[in-house]
Amino acid sequence: MPFIEMHDVGKSFGAREVLAGVNFSMEEGEFVSIVGASASGKTTLLKIVSGLLEPGCGQVTMAGESVTGFSSQAAIVFQNYSLLPWLSALENVRLAVEAAFPSYSRARQDEHSERYLKMVGLGGALARRPSQLSGGMRQRVAIARAFAVEPRVMFLDEPFGALDALTRATLQQELARMCSEAGRPVTALMITNNVDEAILLSDRILTLSRGPSASLSPAVPIDLPRPRATDLLFHDEQAVRIRGRLAGFLAAGSRPRFGAPTNAAFSRGVSKSNVPVEA
Repeated sequence: MPFIEMHDVGKSFGAREVLAGVNFSMEEGEFVSIVGASASGKTTLLKIVSGLLEPGCGQVTMAGESVTGFSSQAAIVFQNYSLLPWLSALENVRLAVEAAFPSYSRARQDEHSERYLKMVGLGGALARRPSQLSGGMRQRVAIARAFAVEPRVMFLDEPFGALDALTRATLQQELARMCSEAGRPVTALMITNNVDEAILLSDRILTLSRGPSASLSPAVPIDLPRPRATDLLFHDEQAVRIRGRLAGFLAAGSRPRFGAPTNAAFSRGVSKSNVPVEA
């Protein structure tokens, strides 16, 4: 049984139908990306899958149960960091840890939070407030906070879209490493309009057509060796083909044509590697 499923999901805001007939599934431990143009409905779809927004019709299930709200087993990373400005980096993470592990003592919460901040290279910035951190460092805090609650599933809403290319590449590597090194499989669903990012990180990619009434294409498996470096996107024949077609989709605003693979080829997942992405 798939870990996450969407069945004929639709969503309208007033007279505007944003999503229509969306069907989707993913296995536990997969990293799946949904690529689409701006304003195509990607964030709406992610909010529905995560339980932050109710669908207008259809059903979403996680681990065989209907999604009726944001799961205590999930974490989410937004593009805009969402840190409390009056708290330090450590305190921002500890606030989430306290909610996830209320039985932990204050000292244990601090120790747990510090461990994850060190994992993203912020061991020397524990006491700094968000205003004292760069954009990349703030996003590292957000990623540390998400992993510190030890989620079963992680939702990523264009988490690196506002960052410069070098910082984005570094954090992509950190995200891939933390997903692979987690003590249990972390299922990750990311929405993005960055084709290269999706190919570097994902086991499968789906495309969302331009709205209104947007729907998902069949999943495209990214059966490429790991670790994946940026050069792969330009020199590996399969990567070049996938990259070109996804880029063409974004430019045209409609679904790409991927030839005629079988439905089985589209639907199967790709085994995750424990080797982190290199960018």
